[in-house]
Amino acid sequence: MDVRVCGMFSAAVLIRLVLLCVGVYQDQNLQLKYTDVDYHVFTDASRFITQGESPYRRSTFRYTPVLALMLTPNVLLTAHFGKLLFCACDLLSGWLLLRLLALRGTSHGSALVCCGLWLLNPLPAGVSTRGNAESVLAVLVLSTLLCLETRRHARAALLFGLSVHMKIFPLTYALPIALSLAEAPSRERALVPNLLRIFNRDLLLFAAVSGSVFLALNGTFYYIYGWDFLHESYLYHVTRRDIRHNFSPYFYMLYLTAEAAGSGNWSWSGIGSGIWTGIGSWSWSWSGIWTGIVSGIGSWSGIWTGIVSGSWTGIGSWSGSLALVLFVPQLLLLLLSSLAFRSDRPFCCFLHTAVFVSFNKVCTSQYFLWYLCLLPLVLPRVALGWRRGLALLVLWVGGQALWLSPAYFLEFEGRNSFTLIWMAGLLFLLINSFILGQIICHYRPVEAQRKKTD
Repeated sequence: MDVRVCGMFSAAVLIRLVLLCVGVYQDQNLQLKYTDVDYHVFTDASRFITQGESPYRRSTFRYTPVLALMLTPNVLLTAHFGKLLFCACDLLSGWLLLRLLALRGTSHGSALVCCGLWLLNPLPAGVSTRGNAESVLAVLVLSTLLCLETRRHARAALLFGLSVHMKIFPLTYALPIALSLAEAPSRERALVPNLLRIFNRDLLLFAAVSGSVFLALNGTFYYIYGWDFLHESYLYHVTRRDIRHNFSPYFYMLYLTAEAAGSGNWSWSGIGSGIWTGIGSWSWSWSGIWTGIVSGIGSWSGIWTGIVSGSWTGIGSWSGSLALVLFVPQLLLLLLSSLAFRSDRPFCCFLHTAVFVSFNKVCTSQYFLWYLCLLPLVLPRVALGWRRGLALLVLWVGGQALWLSPAYFLEFEGRNSFTLIWMAGLLFLLINSFILGQIICHYRPVEAQRKKTD
């Protein structure tokens, strides 16, 4: 193995070991604990499993039982097993990134730099050592992409089915994967031959295997744990209305409408006219539409401002459906990005994840790992330049810092800073939208890169 690769992975291991030791000391000696509360939830659920009971006896355990089963050594061996497992998944993700970058034609030096953005990044290291399981999903997603790139479609489908079972958001990758596996129809062929080209063997195999894995796992756990499994693992997240402060631009609206009651009317006409006004200015190519939406997404902030600051006395009559309505911007952007960038699966999956996280009803720092693990695959094909890239990084970090300031006063000082948090969340959404627009505008497909080098 290359000396530079060994050095980078050794540094990544050392960083995580130091953080683990710091975490043990902080948990034992300081009032502010290092370990995330979710890690204790995982461990309690695992304890119930070792006792032959349902993991859902632990309140707030809203994950698949697979996670609780994976962490039973937390109870049987050591309480630090899960953190070590998550750190190992971090390192495995780095190795998968190196493989994928090599397959995508990235030079070895550039691949090391891009991989280092994950392995030496304090955010993934901190999240894993605090006991969050996001790195497990990163391994599953990257393994799926690796198998697709090497045309091992059956293995990719198996991993994809497991990924969707673990977290529902990889389901958004289904459309770009299907579009990339399907062959384009030909005008010279009849209807039936064209249908056979679209629904070819690879696509049908992928759908059959991934669907079977997903249904088999869900059917098994539903048989064992019943409605608790279905509700806590999936349905809760679909209709979830989290009113605790987070990065989501929707959180304050959900907070204000949590206890609303009565009856009233809410007009869609303002939103509809705003959308159609914006559509008039878009460039009518798929990538142009997508860029126009992301770059001009600031118009939504006006809608949210009107929603939150307007008259909401009668919102209680339909507030239960609000969580479902908030999926509409996500679905629109996911559809357009699939049509525009389906030829580059990793890039399209990166866009899907970034859109899903940015426009989600709940958005916390650990969610950023869902797309940060794909960013190293994207960077070699984005001609930003290091100065512009550094400026965007500072902008992204600054947006989080601006949000954290009022959040601190709310969480630790008990001050009413909800409005400031919400405004900072809207600004952070605009920053994320601007960064995505920059990435899309400077994206260079592999064909364009080859022409440039020829």
